[in-house]
Amino acid sequence: MSTGKLWGIGLGPGDPELVTVKAARLIAEADVVAFHSAKHGRSISRAIAAPYLRAGQIEEHLVYPVTVETTDHPGGYQGAIDEFYEQAAARLATHLAAGRTVALLAAGDPLFYSSYMHMHRRLAGRFDAEIVPGITSVSAASAALGTPLVEGEQVLTVLPGTMPVEELTQRLRETDAAAIMKLGRTFPGVRQALSDSGRLDDAYYVERASSTRQRVLAAADVDQADVPYFSITLVPGPTPTTAIPARGLSGHQPAADLTTTVSTAPDRPAPADSRPDDSITADVPGEVVVIGLGPGDADWTTPQVTAALAEATDLVGYATYIDRVPERAGQRRHASDNKVESERAAMALDMAKRGARVAVVSSGDPGVFAMAAAVLEVSAEPQFKDVPVRVLPGLTAANAVASRVGAPLGHDYAMISLSDRLKPWDVVAQRLSAVAAADMAIAIYNPASSQRRWQVGAMREVLLEHRPPQTPVVLGRDVGGPTESVRVTTLGELDPDEVDMRTLLIIGSSTTTTFDTPEGTRVFTSRRYGSVPSR
Repeated sequence: MSTGKLWGIGLGPGDPELVTVKAARLIAEADVVAFHSAKHGRSISRAIAAPYLRAGQIEEHLVYPVTVETTDHPGGYQGAIDEFYEQAAARLATHLAAGRTVALLAAGDPLFYSSYMHMHRRLAGRFDAEIVPGITSVSAASAALGTPLVEGEQVLTVLPGTMPVEELTQRLRETDAAAIMKLGRTFPGVRQALSDSGRLDDAYYVERASSTRQRVLAAADVDQADVPYFSITLVPGPTPTTAIPARGLSGHQPAADLTTTVSTAPDRPAPADSRPDDSITADVPGEVVVIGLGPGDADWTTPQVTAALAEATDLVGYATYIDRVPERAGQRRHASDNKVESERAAMALDMAKRGARVAVVSSGDPGVFAMAAAVLEVSAEPQFKDVPVRVLPGLTAANAVASRVGAPLGHDYAMISLSDRLKPWDVVAQRLSAVAAADMAIAIYNPASSQRRWQVGAMREVLLEHRPPQTPVVLGRDVGGPTESVRVTTLGELDPDEVDMRTLLIIGSSTTTTFDTPEGTRVFTSRRYGSVPSR
C-alpha cells in the first residue's frame, strides 16, 4: 500500500474568502482534515475551512495540553508541548501510513509562526509533504490599514512580542518598518518598547485582521487588558498619506475621516444609533438574540423573530438555516457547517461585545437541540459577562410533524436526540429505555445522517423491549419544506433505510391510536388511561 501525502494548508488570516483556490480544493479532497485548538475546543482554523469541508471526512482535532507556561508536566512547559507534538505527529502518521491524504490546517501561512512546522519536522522525512502558502497576518493587517508598509528600499522587520523589552526596543530603533506578532499577554512590554524607541506615535494595532471581528486602533489607544493573541502591531515605513480606516485614532485622524460602519465591510451601514468613533468597541456592547425559524414554512416564523432578524446587523448560523433568511441590504451573513456550534457562539458574542446586534439562527426552536444552549454556555465565560443574550422561541419540528397527523404528542412525551456526536451511545440507549419503560411518546431528533446509519436500528431494538411491534410510528421528513413527506408505520415495520437527518420520528405510547380518514391516517395519544379505543 502506498503512503498518503501530508499537505500543510495555509488558510490566510481569517476571512474564508481569502483561502486560495488550491487550498480550498485540497481541503475538500483530503481523506483527513487535522487542526489545532486550545482546551476550549474552538478551532479558528477549522472555522475558516468549514465552507470547504465535505461529508465523510475524518477529522483529527489536536488539542494543546497547555497554552501558558504554567504546567505540572515533569518536563515543564516545553516538555508538555514536545510530548504533545510527538503524540499529534503519531496520530497523523497512522493515517499517512494507511494511505490517507492528510490536510493539516494552519491559520495564515504554514511556515510563518505556525504550529504546522512542528508536524512538518516530524513527518516530512517519512512521508511526502507539500506546503500550500497562505496570506499572512502581516499582509492582512497592512491591508486593513490601507497604507503601504514599506516602499523603495525600506527594510521591514518582523518581531515576536515575546522578545525582551530592551532587545525589542533596539530593533525598533534600527528598522524602517516593523510588524510585531504574538501580542496578547506581551502587549504591555511591546507598548513600552514602542514608547522607548520613539515609534509609539507611528504604530497601529490590528486585531483579527480580515475577520468579521477586525478592529484597527492607534497602538497608543489600545486597552492593554483587552488584547487577544490574534492581533498585530504595525509600524509603517512611509508616512501614511491617506486616512487610516479605523475608529478611536485620537490625535491621528480627524473624526470626519473615520468610517461609521459596524465592521470594516464597506457595504454595511452602521445602525442609526451608533457613533462614528465607538460603533464596534467594547464601550458600546451590542446584543445576541438566538432565534428559531421554525421547521421550514416561512409562515411558521413568528413576528417576534422576524422583527429581530430585521434589526440585526449580523446573522450567524449553519449555512442551511442562514439560507432560509431573506437577504437584507447591509446585513452581514456568517455561515458555517453544523459541527462548530461553540465557534459560532464565540463569534456571535465577540461581535456583540464590539457593538454588533447579532442574530444566531436555528431551525425549529433554538432551545431544542440547537444553538441556545451553546450560546449561553459560552456566554458564561467572564469575557462575555456584559453581553446581553436573549432567546426567542420557534415552532419545534416535533410539533410540526405531530400536527400533520393529528396529536401523537397529546400526552406526556420526551424529546431525545439519537446523535452520539456529543454524548455516548450508552447514554442515548439508557434514556430510550427509561422513557419507553415509562410509557411516554417520544420525539426522535437527529436520527441518522450519511455517516451515522446504525443508530435507528439499535433504537428500534431498545424500544421493542418495552413496546409492542404494533406501536404507531410517524416519519416526518422536511415538514414545512418543499419536499415534505409524512408517513405512519409501526415500530415492528420501521425501516431504518427510510430515515435520514431531515427526518423526525414520533414513537407512540400505549395510549397512541391510529385511524383512517379520507384525508389519510390520523394519530392521537389519549390523555386518559383505561378508556382507549382499540386499534
